[in-house]
Parts: sequence; structure tokens; C-alpha cells
Amino acid sequence: MADPTTDETVQRLMDQYAEIARLAGGLAHEIKNPLSTIRLNMQLLAEDVLPDPADDGEEPVILSPPQQRAAKRIAAVQRECTRLHDLLDDFLNYAKVRRVELTPRDLNHEIADALDFFEPEADKAGVEIVPYLDPDLPTVRLDREAFRGALTNLLLNAVQAMPDGGQIVVQTRALGDRAAVYLTDTGVGMDDATAGKMFEAFFSTKSGGSGLGLPMTMKIIEAHGGAISVQSELGRGTRFAIELPGVARLARSEGGSGKGDKSATTPLP
Repeated sequence: MADPTTDETVQRLMDQYAEIARLAGGLAHEIKNPLSTIRLNMQLLAEDVLPDPADDGEEPVILSPPQQRAAKRIAAVQRECTRLHDLLDDFLNYAKVRRVELTPRDLNHEIADALDFFEPEADKAGVEIVPYLDPDLPTVRLDREAFRGALTNLLLNAVQAMPDGGQIVVQTRALGDRAAVYLTDTGVGMDDATAGKMFEAFFSTKSGGSGLGLPMTMKIIEAHGGAISVQSELGRGTRFAIELPGVARLARSEGGSGKGDKSATTPLP
């Protein structure tokens, strides 16, 4: 029997989190509005100060020293505005309170579909994706869009860790009534201290990174009733491990019938 005091405490904390997320989202939108104005005005300023670029076949436009300095400064402001805009978008996605709609799905099929979609990005970076998909996986309940976003975050993270190309091995495995997904890259790797911070909000090893991709990935996996961990070694690469409950196990944990034939709605943590 559930403890009503505990239920009330959890609900109160969820309400407080939702209010904080709403306020943070409102603040981010308020920052984005003037930021968009700054970006537009910098574009107009560039058109006023700098000559039009040469058309095909014309002599290239030669800027005077003052124009070169102005062009450099305008480009710097535009670049930082774009970076802040992207950071605010990432923050809004992280702070957003949404629910995942869980329905029974074939995990291997969803992973294969996501890998096919991501393959052109990997090819462009000189990265080979090698799948090893266990045919005996239990059925799991997924929010297809949310899970694909989480998997894509991990793939992007792996590609960025291999600037000279490399390999990503994506493996699934049945663990009793659970399903595991392992994503291993041959990138630069990390020390233990860095790996231990990878799921902390705003922590990033990349210049200009928001530090919200992996924390958002963790939120999504936990909303599926699963868990994610990371192991890494400098110079050898990194492995992310995801464990998801099978349909029967998830239904039991929710106090359901265990048949696993119905969809479920779970809030993001």
C-alpha cells in the first residue's frame, strides 16, 4: 500500500519542479527575443558598412583596413549570438516538462531505423557504425521520438570524440527480462574524473558545448524506467550502457497486470 505522505511529498516536489521549469523557460524566451533583435541588427549593420560581395565573374571585393576590422567584429558578434541562441534552445529542451508516451516496441527495429537515419552524418565524419543486434531481446516500451533523440545524442557525442574518424559499435543484448544497449566508440576517451561528470548539467568537454545533451539523454532513459552509465579510458574510447526493462517487468513495477499490452505515460524526471 502506498504511503500517502510520500505521495504528497513527491507531488509537491514535482509541482515545484514544474514551476521552476516554467519560470526558467520564460526567462530563456525573454533572453531570446532581444538576442534575435541583436542578430538582425548586426546583419543590417553589415549590409550598411560592408560592400556587397562580388557576383560570379566579377573581380573580388577588396576591403579597406577599417572595413576588415568591422567585418571581423560583426562576424564575432554574430557567431556569439548564434552560440547563445543554440544554448538557449538546448536549455529550453532540458527544462521542458513533458511526458513520454510509452508503447510496446521492437528495440532492435527502432535502433536500426535510427542508425540508418544517422549513417550519412557518420559517413561525413569518416566514422563506421557497426551494429550487433541480439535477435532474442524482450519487447520494451518506448517513446519513439524521445528514445531516438537520446540515441542520436549518444551517436553525436561519439562522432565528436573521433575527429579523425573511427568506429562506433552498437550492440543490444538480452539480460533476462531486460534489454541492454551498448554504444562503444574508438575515440579519444576520458579520465575517470571527467567521465563521472558527463551527466551533470552544463558540464562539457567541447568548446562551445551546452553541456545539456547527455543530461537530457539520462532524463529520457530514466523516464523509460531504465538506467544509463558510462565507462571510458583515455586513448582507447568510451562505452555508454543503457538498460531498459522489458514490458512485463515495467508493468509489474507500475502495479499493472504484467501483460504489457497497453501504453503508459511517464513524466520526465
